[in-house]
Amino acid sequence: MPPPQIAAQNRKARHEFTVVEVIEAGIMLVGTEVKSLRAGKATITESYAGPSGDELWLYNAYIPEYQTKMPFPHETRRPRKLLLRRRQLAKLMGAVNKEGMTLIPLDIHFNERGIAKVNLGLAKGKKLHDKREAEKKRDWSREKARLMREKG
Repeated sequence: MPPPQIAAQNRKARHEFTVVEVIEAGIMLVGTEVKSLRAGKATITESYAGPSGDELWLYNAYIPEYQTKMPFPHETRRPRKLLLRRRQLAKLMGAVNKEGMTLIPLDIHFNERGIAKVNLGLAKGKKLHDKREAEKKRDWSREKARLMREKG
């Protein structure tokens, strides 16, 4: 079977947030949205997941129209329903409501069976000093690796 194909990725997410847990969820899409995702044209950098009633929705994800001459084009930034098991949904809702965490999409990919899935990150926002600390650690590990290569 082919490896999972990433359709859209949120690269800023791990810089802006501390991801505590990653959950894979299904996503309800229209046929033209799937075609557009397979073309790799979607962006999820400003998107987030949130509750609406007893369901979880993905807001502000941009999936462009597939072709200009399609008879019934989809809406590009419409809310899309996320599919989770009831227990997972209750756990995520509890963390969001009680602990003040955020649900951010890390990527949209196609699994081995060709079904579109979203990796959701249960995350806490980073402060400016946390971002600086992470950058210092990254720079030091790079410098350390360079020194080790020079020494042999």
